[in-house]
Amino acid sequence: MSSPIVSKQISDPISENLAKLSELFPAAVKDGALDVEALRAELGDFEEVKPGDETYELNWVGKQAAKKEAFKPLLGKTLALKDDGKNSETTQNVYIEGDNLEALKILRQNYYGEVKMIYIDPPYNTGNDFVYTDKFAVSSAESNEEEGALSEEGKRLIKNEKSSNRFHARWLDMMYPRLKLAKELLSNDGVVFISIANEEIANLLNLCNEIFNQENHVGTLIWRKKEGGGAADTNFVTEHEYVVCYCKGSSFRWRDETNLDNESSYNYNDEKGKYKLVKLAKWGNTARKEDRPSMHFPIIDSHGNEYLPISPDGGEGRWRMGKDSIKNLQNADLIEFKESKGKVIPYEKIYHDPDKEKITKLRSILYGIGGTSVGTKELTELFEKKDVFENPKPTNLFAVLARWNTSNDDTILDFFSGSATTAHAVMKLNAEDGGMRRYIMVQLPEVCAENSEAAKAGYKIIAEIGKERIRRSGEKIKEQLKTKHADWKKQQALQSGKDGKLQLDDEEAEETNPYIIDPDELDIGFKSFRIEDTKINWLKKDLRGEQLEFDDTTTQDALDFVPGYTDTDVVYELMLRQSNIPLTGTIAKPIATAKRVYL
Repeated sequence: MSSPIVSKQISDPISENLAKLSELFPAAVKDGALDVEALRAELGDFEEVKPGDETYELNWVGKQAAKKEAFKPLLGKTLALKDDGKNSETTQNVYIEGDNLEALKILRQNYYGEVKMIYIDPPYNTGNDFVYTDKFAVSSAESNEEEGALSEEGKRLIKNEKSSNRFHARWLDMMYPRLKLAKELLSNDGVVFISIANEEIANLLNLCNEIFNQENHVGTLIWRKKEGGGAADTNFVTEHEYVVCYCKGSSFRWRDETNLDNESSYNYNDEKGKYKLVKLAKWGNTARKEDRPSMHFPIIDSHGNEYLPISPDGGEGRWRMGKDSIKNLQNADLIEFKESKGKVIPYEKIYHDPDKEKITKLRSILYGIGGTSVGTKELTELFEKKDVFENPKPTNLFAVLARWNTSNDDTILDFFSGSATTAHAVMKLNAEDGGMRRYIMVQLPEVCAENSEAAKAGYKIIAEIGKERIRRSGEKIKEQLKTKHADWKKQQALQSGKDGKLQLDDEEAEETNPYIIDPDELDIGFKSFRIEDTKINWLKKDLRGEQLEFDDTTTQDALDFVPGYTDTDVVYELMLRQSNIPLTGTIAKPIATAKRVYL
């Protein structure tokens, strides 16, 4: 049994008094600090307010600074191409290692309005999460004094303890500028999904209402993240999290899943064609007579026999529809009386329509798509080691959301990438439906805890885990797709009777291939970048006042560029200042004899 930690301070009267005040007047203590005006109001001392002075909005100490952060220009930063990508010359996918606020500002120039879907899984603010403070310069002394974690670049992550007097404010400070910039990257018909738990769901909804407009709240889904037992958080076991969904504007359209009516479920025939039978009666706890008495009445057949919605055990239920609808079915000869288990029951006749589209809508409660245990299993199978990354989301959670909102060549962004579940899911979805969706992942080079399974496996930072996951999952998906192709071709050969050999030039046969995308065409690569300091001396001037010779580049380069730069670094940095040039564009040398000409 661990011993309780002894406090350094003998007493803390201020905190004790605030706690007492909070019990009496909860509205007067906000984020651990006293709101004097709110306390006065609680005591009935109201300041006179003119009509129109009050507005409904989310507010917190530091909000104006957070709003300014979104508009503050990003100076002295660039993207440097790294050599740890995969298929860098051909891929359309991007992985950026660095602070996501800086990354969003960098992406804004060339990806403004280009992203169809954003999915993020930010810190939930449980009291144990690390949040960004956007204070980029920290001394080693501060590092030792403050509780937190440093990235390789020395940027600060603060553990947001619930005892902090800025517990909610710190989280809102982090989220506001990032969501503000994220909105600008969305296309006019774009949509953002944000995973969140109970701790900040109310603040997140208010924040998104302000940034995206309340009218653009598509809805909030409930994801069942675990089933069965588990320790109760406080009073009961929490089995769910939320996925908040906002669109950018009126151009957004939710894409319901549509399929043509499946003929296989129509088991009966008459002169009108194939039909199926569906019971008209309902009974049980959700269909009791007393709940809808107007839907409990006799149906009379052509022989004068009466039928009531009564269950086999004698319970009184109700019909699926009212009297007028039942009458319309009878007039159209769409009710059939059929014996079932010794009892005659009325059924509705539904005829097969080959041109009818069946619409399937996504349910607000996401059951059956797997919880965090499925996400952990997926990662364990890839790395052949458990707990390389804690509580990863299952790929199917993202896939369910993307199927309803993305098409063949859309761009998808995740700027809290973590273990790169989103990238894994995009490749998986493309393999399933033949799509060419592209992804942009952003992850802070957050240091893995010293005794973590990730550190033991040799991973220094979380970004390394994400990149390795993309490499491994991509190859696995490609191999699975090759196997499916081979199995399909073998099956086609057996059915064709062509000596076990499929004629590959048979276009009609190829069109029936359910695995449309060629495994070799599946994009399982990514171009890897890292946010670094500028490679160009933007402010340094040539003060020598003399003309350089045409080939005297060494001295001029020392003035123009920082030590250690490469030509490619400079090309990318200049490209970032243009518009509508994707990071996946290829850099070529169109003139072989020109040393430093790039296209």
